[in-house]
Amino acid sequence: MIDITEETAEGLLEIRATGRVTEQDYETILIPALTRALDWGAPVRLLYQVGPDFEGYSAGALWADARLGLKHWRGFGKIAVVTDSDKIEAGVRMFGFTLPCPVRTFGLDEIDAARLWLRESLGTIHFEEIGADTLQVQLIGRLDSASYKTRSPDLDAYAAAHDRFRLMVDLRRFEGWQGPSALGEHVNLVRHHRHQPYRVAVVGDKSWMKLAETLLPLMLDAKAKYFDEDDYAAGRAWLLT
Repeated sequence: MIDITEETAEGLLEIRATGRVTEQDYETILIPALTRALDWGAPVRLLYQVGPDFEGYSAGALWADARLGLKHWRGFGKIAVVTDSDKIEAGVRMFGFTLPCPVRTFGLDEIDAARLWLRESLGTIHFEEIGADTLQVQLIGRLDSASYKTRSPDLDAYAAAHDRFRLMVDLRRFEGWQGPSALGEHVNLVRHHRHQPYRVAVVGDKSWMKLAETLLPLMLDAKAKYFDEDDYAAGRAWLLT
């Protein structure tokens, strides 16, 4: 069966699987709880606890799980699986990368660490106008798709007020994307505004970020140049020239 052990208005949902999980558990317990969590408007942060008394899923439960995942594919912000089962942990590690959100496994004695990880804030995007027709975008932390959905309207508003503009992309505190959907949101945002930036300076602290100098001109109608983190001032000067 499935028990709901915690629900919060911030989209945090904790469930515990015991015994044999059936399709009825999904229909009467999990799906209504997930629907309530989604109605709050925040990406769902799910803690899924599987104890030693867990006996497995019925065939109907497996089908219900597949339908649930497909229907709410983009509704999850983070998923923590808490278990001491090597089999379940191996399955999560094997297929977790296909999900559009961060997924981590924790031992049963690490449930507090799992809760802390779920409550940790994800990355954020910060916009600042640093000159006439010049916008600085800072990518901070590990970004999920919700980060883009939250901040995209701000970029859209700036772009609507400027036919063309210069762009400073600050990656010095950027740690990457939280799954393929976040990367997809990033690419879609670049494509949507591809004709507006005409000069782009990228400042970063990792070797792979240097690829921006080569890739951005292929995606944008712009000249791009990369600067190492210690050369931020030089990058800004080049941009404003």
